[in-house]
Amino acid sequence: MIEKAQLETCLPTNIKSLPNTSKAISESFEKYLTYHLGRTQGCHSFYFYEALSFTLRDRVVANWYKTWEAYRQPNVRRAYYLSLEFLMGRALGNHLLNLDATESSREAMEKFCLQLEDVESIEPDAGLGNGGLGRLAACFMDSCATLQLPVLGYGIRYEYGMFKQAIVDGRQEERPDHWLRDGNPWELERPEYTQTVKFGGHTEFYRDEHNNLHARWVETNDVLAIPFDVPISGYKNKTVNTLRLWKSSATDEFDLEEFNAGSYTDAVAAKNNAENITMVLYPNDSSENGKELRLKQQYFLASASLQDVFRQWETIHGNNYENFVAQNVFQMNDTHPTISVAEMMRILMDKKCLNWDDAWSITTKTMAYTNHTLLPEALEKWPVHLFESLLPRLLEIIYEINARFMRVVQQKWPGNTERHARMSIIEEGPYKQVRMANLAIVGSFSVNGVAALHSQLLCEGLFHDFYELWPDKFTNKTNGVTPRRWIAHANPEMTELISSHIGEDWITDLSHISEIKKLSAAKQKTFAKAFKQVKQSNKQRLADLVEQLCGVKFNTDSLFDIQVKRIHEYKRQLLNLLHVIHLYIQIKQGNTENWSNRCVLIGGKAAPGYILAKDIIKLTNNIAEVINSDPDVGDKLKLVFFPNYGVTAMEVIAPAADLSEQISTAGKEASGTGNMKFMMNGALTIGTYDGANIEIINEVGEENFFLFGLKANEVQDLQGNYDPMHYINQDQDLKAVMELLQSAHFNANEPGIFDSIIQSLYNRNDPWVTFADFRSYVDAQNEVAKTWQDQEKWGRMSVMNTACSGFFSTDRTMQDYNRDIWKLDALEIK
Repeated sequence: MIEKAQLETCLPTNIKSLPNTSKAISESFEKYLTYHLGRTQGCHSFYFYEALSFTLRDRVVANWYKTWEAYRQPNVRRAYYLSLEFLMGRALGNHLLNLDATESSREAMEKFCLQLEDVESIEPDAGLGNGGLGRLAACFMDSCATLQLPVLGYGIRYEYGMFKQAIVDGRQEERPDHWLRDGNPWELERPEYTQTVKFGGHTEFYRDEHNNLHARWVETNDVLAIPFDVPISGYKNKTVNTLRLWKSSATDEFDLEEFNAGSYTDAVAAKNNAENITMVLYPNDSSENGKELRLKQQYFLASASLQDVFRQWETIHGNNYENFVAQNVFQMNDTHPTISVAEMMRILMDKKCLNWDDAWSITTKTMAYTNHTLLPEALEKWPVHLFESLLPRLLEIIYEINARFMRVVQQKWPGNTERHARMSIIEEGPYKQVRMANLAIVGSFSVNGVAALHSQLLCEGLFHDFYELWPDKFTNKTNGVTPRRWIAHANPEMTELISSHIGEDWITDLSHISEIKKLSAAKQKTFAKAFKQVKQSNKQRLADLVEQLCGVKFNTDSLFDIQVKRIHEYKRQLLNLLHVIHLYIQIKQGNTENWSNRCVLIGGKAAPGYILAKDIIKLTNNIAEVINSDPDVGDKLKLVFFPNYGVTAMEVIAPAADLSEQISTAGKEASGTGNMKFMMNGALTIGTYDGANIEIINEVGEENFFLFGLKANEVQDLQGNYDPMHYINQDQDLKAVMELLQSAHFNANEPGIFDSIIQSLYNRNDPWVTFADFRSYVDAQNEVAKTWQDQEKWGRMSVMNTACSGFFSTDRTMQDYNRDIWKLDALEIK
């Protein structure tokens, strides 16, 4: 019988790569459809997608084995990316691109009277993430594979995504996103690597034969973590990295005694409670039950992943941890997985019998933390009583970490009790809480922000105390996005155009895209003309989708003005809407000389418990209904709220955008990645001096960017002195907008429904200072409209944005992480 520890040595070593020819793919497709799925050509179209996915997966697997074998060699240093989200999008098209199998697969499908694009469109978006954080993690995984870096991603295999957004009577309704309902052909279950995760119980202390004190976590409620592996292929390089996702399961199927006694519900209660952990992405944590489930998810990810890493280590190295630091590094993506600091201490001390100092040395030399927010309320804190009931052993370790850390702080700043309180991992008060960001900083050797301003503000503000203690820990790693997904896959016409002029090297090294600027004057003119034609084609594709989903016709000669992102006050969809109302008023007053027609698209999801964000969605739809049905407006102005925005939708939206709205309150957006996707696809940005907008300006030049609004320090200076009426009284356009909004013009049959929004705008403590930026925003939008009328100038600016986007590739971001934090060697797979 093969022991678990031996399984990884049983990998096949002579697997041959399968051909990507049209003939080979069509034969495999027919085999899977007929023999594996038991279907004929008259079956439901989902089976066509499954058969083609299995066909492509076969062609990935050979290199997957070779990659895994290369990574498990004794002296290979590896990184582990821990993230509660991976917003992967569709997998089939990505693998087709990376395997260079798109055209052969298209020909193969045509033999069965199928269109490849129709087959691809059947795949659901994987419900493993919510927004920018998860999409960034997905781009990171893509780039690591393309750069051939030995990185293993760890996440949770959610049965349901966050939710599908439906718009009913203008309001958001949340519906289950059961993306796994029909299975996932891209995953491989690995039950032989199942881990056990503990909850509840209590701690017992004992002494070993050498009289050393140890702890045992006993009488726990255990949950099984079953791994499912998803392949992440590199671009045409034979590397296939792994994303390992954990599914929770009960240790026993059900209580047989309870079942026999007739108590069927109680018999399966443990099974249901265990499986609930990975049932839904991000439960609503406004209730105590929601908080408990979310903390369970975070610990489940951390514990299962770390145990798995130690299992892999011991398979090769046994119980010798001397070189563990030299060959392993963990990147914690935001505060969600930062319980890993305490969990690694638990494993090293309680399971591997290391003393505190040795365990702490390993932990603090292998853990690294990425922060993604400047909002203090977004830094997770968990009630101590919740830790006591769910994770008592971890709480003991956290208390000990904090006690030792506070001695360091007190020695550095004796008597400074206010600073001591700020830096403590335990927040005192009527209800004690564990500050997860503080735990992450204390337990890590590296802390990074994700844009230059963000990292600066972390050091100057949010984490200033820690920066003064450990300045060398803090660095910046500006985010990026993968050009394979966001240009080569999402915008194939533009990809072909660029490659025909400068070659294909830019796809794996986006810095080469700057060669567009070096084209001769004649070629630049030809390129710009073709670039505009590609944009028009992409705009038509989006217009067709908008008409299908929203029933509104977009004229493709209009300016496509896009804002798609999570609905939140700091992202200021409200500022966008105030400008739309202003344009509507201008049209109604006849002020349309030299008018630029504009189609405004807003999309994004509001958290289920975020009432004001959901009201903003309702307001958007009500304004749209009035504007789009007004004959005086016609094609001069259109507004839609795009429902159920996600990765696949963005693949249509980004290539079609003319104007990218990046209008967060300065100092509130950590980075943003949508701004990069739009820039790569030739959109011009209107934005504040915030997040990665600053680096975009540095790359493309302020002359190719519509900058407006207060800067972060000016926003900070305004806090406590902000007077909304001051801006109303000095700006007749703003006054007219608010009068129309307050007149119930957009909610004539629903009196009072927007009172909460109006009150938030008039609030003297409004942290987003929306009115303060209104005039500057309108002036910048006027400049947008004026520039749009000069299509030759707009075209030059559009091309320049694409040509200057090279810095914003995640390939560059990953190289930065690797150079400064991970220090991995790239491994060529042969």
